[in-house]
Amino acid sequence: MLTVTVLSFSYRRGLPEDPSGNGGGFVFDCRAIHNPGRYEPYKQLDGRDAPVKVFLEDDGEILTFLNSCYALVDASVSRYIKRGFTDLQVAFGCTGGQHRSVYCAEALARHLLQKYSSADLAVNLYHRERK
Repeated sequence: MLTVTVLSFSYRRGLPEDPSGNGGGFVFDCRAIHNPGRYEPYKQLDGRDAPVKVFLEDDGEILTFLNSCYALVDASVSRYIKRGFTDLQVAFGCTGGQHRSVYCAEALARHLLQKYSSADLAVNLYHRERK
């Protein structure tokens, strides 16, 4: 079974480590996407909160970004499953690890769970900067 660890992080604290020991995977930089954290109503929220989701989705940039991420990750996941690999890490980073990266990590985890069989794939979701 392939375990995909999907995580969000802040570039301020550096790149996340890969505890599997494989040292590979994907790191996607979300900082080019319009940041809801720059606006007062969203500062205390994160990418799991409805107002932040609406902000990001209404802009549309994040959906285009995620479709590209899905294509890359899906290709690797399919090959990893066929080849019997056990671990893949996919990390999304932004400035504070609170809004854009959290939204993207949540979205990818949902996407993978919907697309692949639970017999082939397990997903671990982790938000390094969030509680």
